[in-house]
Amino acid sequence: MINLRDITKAYPLGKDQLIVLKGITLTIEQGEFVAIMGPSGSGKSTLMNIIGLLDTPSGGSYLLEDREVANLTENQQADVRSKRIGFVFQQFNLLPRMDALRQVMQPLLYQRVTREESEVRAREALRIVGLTERLSHNPNELSGGQQQRVAVARALVTDPAIILADEPTGALDTQTGHELMDIFTKLNGIGKTIVMVTHEPRVAAFAHRTIRIEDGLIQSKT
Repeated sequence: MINLRDITKAYPLGKDQLIVLKGITLTIEQGEFVAIMGPSGSGKSTLMNIIGLLDTPSGGSYLLEDREVANLTENQQADVRSKRIGFVFQQFNLLPRMDALRQVMQPLLYQRVTREESEVRAREALRIVGLTERLSHNPNELSGGQQQRVAVARALVTDPAIILADEPTGALDTQTGHELMDIFTKLNGIGKTIVMVTHEPRVAAFAHRTIRIEDGLIQSKT
């Protein structure tokens, strides 16, 4: 599913370069649930952004579903990203004046799916995350956990092969975070490949294995 070979990433820093990733080689199989951990500045979010085609590597090879994607054009990457990858972030990124149903419909409408089909699929995604009774609620009428469930449904509605979650429980209390991780486990159980960045060991424990990154290098895979 995801095959990274000697991935590097450097950013200009005056006359020098800030090297964030120093040669990452990693394979994630279809249907895996993988946690990525590491201290601040270790490169874990940069790695997540490269996997999600939100950033491009400075060097190396990235095969996604056996297709080299590291060197695709921006439009080509955007097309792959919208159809094959769903994103969940620490901050829910919901539109304040839009109810849950329309929030989840938006990615499909951007893909020019009909409004009727978009609504059917959005209702099903919200059912999966347990929000059938909150379809008409705006974000300010939902708890933090409910808002994150809307964000998960929005990531799920396009039927992506991969869900990338960057600190998805970071803004939630312990119990609500646990409930959210139960949803990710359920999604993994129906075949979704999940890659999650977290700094919390109790959250990483839900994953099949944990990749630990430090100073731009993989230190361990457990």
